[in-house]
Amino acid sequence: MPPTLASLVHHSALKLTVRAGEDRLDVPVRWAHVSELADPVPYMEGGELLLITALKLDAEDPEAMRRYVRRLAGAGVVGLGFAVGVNYEETPKALVDAADEEGLPLLEVPRRTPFLAISKAVSAAIAADQYRAVTAGFAAQRELTRQAQTGGPEGLLAALASQVDGWAALYDASGAVVATAPEWAGRRAARLTGDVQKLRDRPAPASSVVGGPENEDRVELHTIGTGRRPRAALAVGTAAAPGTAERYAVHSAIALLTLTTERSRSLQAAEQRVGAAVLRMLLAGEPDHARAVAGDLYGELLDAPFRMMVAERVPVSVSAALARAEAHKGAPPVERPSAAALAATDTGDPLVVLADVVESAAARAGEAVLVVPEGERLVVLAADRGAAAAACGEYAAALETARAGIREKVPGGEEGELVVGLSAPAGPIAASAAYKQAEQALSVARRRGRVLVEHERMAAGSVLPLLADDAVRAFADGMLRPLYEHDATGRGDLVASLRAWLSRHGQWDAAAADLGVHRHTLRYRMRRVEEILGRSLDDPDVRMELWLALKASSAE
Repeated sequence: MPPTLASLVHHSALKLTVRAGEDRLDVPVRWAHVSELADPVPYMEGGELLLITALKLDAEDPEAMRRYVRRLAGAGVVGLGFAVGVNYEETPKALVDAADEEGLPLLEVPRRTPFLAISKAVSAAIAADQYRAVTAGFAAQRELTRQAQTGGPEGLLAALASQVDGWAALYDASGAVVATAPEWAGRRAARLTGDVQKLRDRPAPASSVVGGPENEDRVELHTIGTGRRPRAALAVGTAAAPGTAERYAVHSAIALLTLTTERSRSLQAAEQRVGAAVLRMLLAGEPDHARAVAGDLYGELLDAPFRMMVAERVPVSVSAALARAEAHKGAPPVERPSAAALAATDTGDPLVVLADVVESAAARAGEAVLVVPEGERLVVLAADRGAAAAACGEYAAALETARAGIREKVPGGEEGELVVGLSAPAGPIAASAAYKQAEQALSVARRRGRVLVEHERMAAGSVLPLLADDAVRAFADGMLRPLYEHDATGRGDLVASLRAWLSRHGQWDAAAADLGVHRHTLRYRMRRVEEILGRSLDDPDVRMELWLALKASSAE
């Protein structure tokens, strides 16, 4: 503990006597300072024991003493030491009364005790306290290191919580709680997820202090990791601000967790190389060899239905932006999603962000996931109906919503947009087919300006959205232009007649009724269409091309 007025009073060599403020002697003393100025306040920082002989003060003037003591108390001076036998033989009553009135401790210093002795006593006590704090800090560092080696992050958190007499929690890159100590702190840690996510947006290393509601603890948040994006975060909850020894313990925990995280990244890189080899074997139709190489690394992932995801970065094109705007036309306004849903808004590499999302979800669920970077692509093998696949879908949906509601800023825009193709459930034997499905879905996602497209939903949907492409529209314009030019002269309505005839599958009476003309009139118009286009409507390929051209033209 730092020195207090009480410890100085009990110091046998100083012979100090308390004249006022006996109930306030337990306050810490930051320094002992001598000043004979009539107003020393401008030179005070607070926490000092001020030593005076009243050389320039009228210590017997009650009003002057009230003003003087009031100024000292307001400046944070914790005590006043008055030397007797120098200018006054005893402590003046006016000074004692003023100190009593303000509640400022007043210590009488005998003539045989020099001020220097008091200053040395305070300095020695402060040094001893600092030495004890440093020693305790090194002991805490040794204990934290031992726990990190034997008990992992959980053991380290438990040791840290004990050292600071509070609680500690570790968060992953997405802001989800990974571990807490003690266990009762889990609920408290979960309520800080939003604050952890805000911390991720700041340049690393970053920290903040969260002041909880009334009667709740004080929490410090620190990012973990050496890269631009934090790999984790640490929360430390205490009843009050940590002291020197507790601060050593917190900083040691941050250093140890950073070392653990960086080591994990090296192991992760090695695991990715193994994963790339396993993926190549699966795509080559060698599932048995893939299982042999993977061993227990991916658990039962290669024996159960899985989904293949192929993701890539693409530049933000005008057509994709228009397609996205068109898809959300008329939709109700949306609110900005939470930071958890929009991890990619940190302008980092969207492929790295997606890898963090699926790996964090898999780690929390205790399931295996295979993540393989391939240049501008990322290939993910995740259990069907598992947490990683679900997290990818939720992340894509939130990102889609954000792009609709915040068109002026594309998350990850500095690196390009993210598009993902997701295969149908498959097994190891059908891995190659699943990869092709994911690539097909990825192509559709790119053309539609979507974040994610599932291969299963492509067959259940319509082919018409695929027509919203510049090349398809150019083909439609070129094919139908002679008919539009004919109609523009006012000599008939060939385009509408062709659309009605095709929609009725070539049934003359039904199509003529829709148009309100005689069937012979309709027959004449269809002959004119054939003459103008130079193509026969008896050819099913021609009818198909004309129908798709009409659909593409009307989709503009």
